[in-house]
Amino acid sequence: MSPPLRVLLGRHGCTAALEGDRLAGRPAEVRLVDETDLIGGFRQMVRDEAFDVCELAITTYLCARAHGKRILALPVFLVRAFHHGAVLGLPAAIAAGPAALAGARVGVNRGYTVTTGVWARGILDDEHGVEPSSVTWVRSGDEHVLEQRLPANVEQVPAGRDLADLLAGGDLAAVIGGRFQLEGIGPVIPSPLEAGLQALERRGHYPVNHCLVVREALLEEDQRLGGALFEAFVSAKAAYLGRLFGADPPGGQDDQLYRRVAERTGSDPLPYGLDPNREVLEELVRHAQRQQLLAVAPPVDQLFAEGTDRMDGGVLPLPTGLG
Repeated sequence: MSPPLRVLLGRHGCTAALEGDRLAGRPAEVRLVDETDLIGGFRQMVRDEAFDVCELAITTYLCARAHGKRILALPVFLVRAFHHGAVLGLPAAIAAGPAALAGARVGVNRGYTVTTGVWARGILDDEHGVEPSSVTWVRSGDEHVLEQRLPANVEQVPAGRDLADLLAGGDLAAVIGGRFQLEGIGPVIPSPLEAGLQALERRGHYPVNHCLVVREALLEEDQRLGGALFEAFVSAKAAYLGRLFGADPPGGQDDQLYRRVAERTGSDPLPYGLDPNREVLEELVRHAQRQQLLAVAPPVDQLFAEGTDRMDGGVLPLPTGLG
């Protein structure tokens, strides 16, 4: 008998049904963890292959593949968000607007390759003309992939300082990501949620944050595993959507966002599969290369386990009245 799959997932509505001792027809040790533990799990996965199946920040995955890590993604996208609200500043920066960040120093919570930072820099670039190379980015931590090289315009927070201190003292014009208890702090991009929804309608901008990865050796040993996992995660998502659009829906921040997206688009707010996500994945790869995370932009088809890139059924119908 095959040993149990070691599985690490975040606590999301779409993963709740996966807790247990079996997954995709195999014995499994499924751990559902909170955000802090999940971020630590990202590092364990890309540094030590600590799990067989693992939720992973998608830009961490892009960097890991570029550095030869033996993991492969399935087109299962467990977390999505808009990042217009991630660019934070004090009243002067809010009044000046996002375009004024060109030529400035901007903090980045944790590493330069963190997915929120990549998407937020892409928004500043695409929608406000702030080229990534025109800004000095000041990171507060390190990168999940230790081999990652950073562009010359990335600096480290000085010893004994932090992003809040630098922002309050005027050393930074804004910060991306994180939570700060500073009077007057707020989003630099006005009406960020509406800006995100408009970007979705206008250009299909619906950022992927987390994907699902599997040890490549395991997929080689069992060529049916990728498809079985995909189907299991689609089934778990179906159970979540039933609750999300039921009589007593969950009311978390992500839940509310997914309902807004479904109401706005009339379609599944967590689409799985490559084809429904091809354009947004190509957008992310473009940003990653432009921000010098990747030297070469890989075709998105090559990022997913063989066979799973052609699987359909990852987009589910909505209840009558929403679609």
